Amino acid sequence: MLSVRLPEDIERRLAEIARKIGRTKTYYVREAILMHLGELEDIYLSKDRLSNPARR
Repeated sequence: MLSVRLPEDIERRLAEIARKIGRTKTYYVREAILMHLGELEDIYLSKDRLSNPARR
């Protein structure tokens, strides 16, 4: 379980798309995370490997 506090403008946008399309806000948050998680893993794991060569 994860709880996320969002700025009001993002919350409003999220609520609006959920209302228009008929899916839950949770659905869109999950989709956004899944779309970008791989990219974040690549960036941060690469940085970690560059700064810690022994982990290669």
